[in-house]
Amino acid sequence: MLLGRYDSKIGSKFQISFPKKFRKEMGDKLIFTKGLENCLIVVSEKDWKTLLEGTEGLPFTQRSTRKIQRFLLGNAQEVELDSKGRCVIPQYLREYAQIHEEIVCAGIERFVEIWDKKTWEEEQKSLTGNIETIAEKLTVQKETGNE
Repeated sequence: MLLGRYDSKIGSKFQISFPKKFRKEMGDKLIFTKGLENCLIVVSEKDWKTLLEGTEGLPFTQRSTRKIQRFLLGNAQEVELDSKGRCVIPQYLREYAQIHEEIVCAGIERFVEIWDKKTWEEEQKSLTGNIETIAEKLTVQKETGNE
């Protein structure tokens, strides 16, 4: 399971060092793509179907299915880590996530999110202030079957 937070910096050649703990579980062939809330999502090559979650089995004729797949898969980039676990995040993904000098890699069970550190801290502050409301909403959704 992928979990935990790891802080890192962007090198002069826009390289990042992917956390060793995540490399052990995910391998050296990864897929980077746009995530929600202006972060990046990273999945292992073997688990790329995680990006289709929620749209599998839905007809491609459904506009929302096409749009979310276009967003996730159309922006995906295969990346191979070097022997030291480093890689370059493609420029269009760095720009999307507004990644500058410092990043946070967060393990979220089956995938990793990469955030600009400042954006991560703002997101954490927002979550901290709203986590009880969010938890209650999830409980109500689970009980009623509405998502």
